[in-house]
Amino acid sequence: MTGCLPRRPLALLVGVLTGVVAVAAPARAAGGSVTEYPITTVADSLPAGITTGPDGALWFAQSGAARIGRVTADGTVTGYPTPTPDSTPFGITRGPDRALWFTEQSAGRIGRITPSGAVTEFALPRAASAPAGITSGPDGALWFTELGSNRIGRITTAGRVTEYPLPTAGALPYGIAAGAGGALWFTELAGGKVGRIEPTGRITEFPLPSRADFPEDIVHGPGGMWFTASGSDSVDRIDAAGRVTRFPLPGADGDPGGIAAEPDGPVWFTDRSGRIGRVTADGGVAVVPLASGPDKAPFRLAAGPDGTLWFTELLGNAIGRLRASPR
Repeated sequence: MTGCLPRRPLALLVGVLTGVVAVAAPARAAGGSVTEYPITTVADSLPAGITTGPDGALWFAQSGAARIGRVTADGTVTGYPTPTPDSTPFGITRGPDRALWFTEQSAGRIGRITPSGAVTEFALPRAASAPAGITSGPDGALWFTELGSNRIGRITTAGRVTEYPLPTAGALPYGIAAGAGGALWFTELAGGKVGRIEPTGRITEFPLPSRADFPEDIVHGPGGMWFTASGSDSVDRIDAAGRVTRFPLPGADGDPGGIAAEPDGPVWFTDRSGRIGRVTADGGVAVVPLASGPDKAPFRLAAGPDGTLWFTELLGNAIGRLRASPR
């Protein structure tokens, strides 16, 4: 599937140009209960990105079924097909207009869906742009990454698209999130870098310290931007100056993927080894093992409106909910 990250990508040459600090805090088990809701509307839908909608439900991209799904707090799942068949919806975010916006990798389009299920698609200038991550920007537009054309894109709610090429060739821009100060931050899967783009289009790139780092998902949290990197066995944080702090995960087979932050709280992540984890600002790491282990491939997650964490199971064709115990 386009955009589905391998567990261990091939090594790439990455320069060591930024400082890194490792914070090793004792890991412990996090209390909480996990409930899984199977997607019965379609088989093998490969649920990917997930976000909280303006209606209090969770909305997710069904990358293997060309559908956008919706799950309520009681686990009721519905789905809406995209107008373009085999569109491969991947990233999804809540827009500034009370709609959900999503990327369609195979179709080279950006989609918009209202809470009532009405879908509109906007074609990108390059059919092979393969848009992946998407987020709402501080300027009222949607910003997204283009794996196929090595660009960062911006689309207004009226559908006007602007694109900005990356300085690094073949970087494979992947995840993107709004940060402090009005900038957007993004990961370069093949470039081994984290980038920052201003609303004006000015781009700054920060090479990561390790040649084994393949930065994937990213979110704004306490002290900077937090991101996952397949191959690193850690969750990392980068500040505005490009300094990286690394928070090692417990065990020897960690493979972090998705990442989300509670408002004014800790950062949560999915681990494809079969766990959901939490990292506090001071480096405390706690994990919740999933009963299914790695078989269902927990992938992306989002903070729900009721204090829960919701996550997609890429290979389990299900949506999971974690209700964490009080910390």
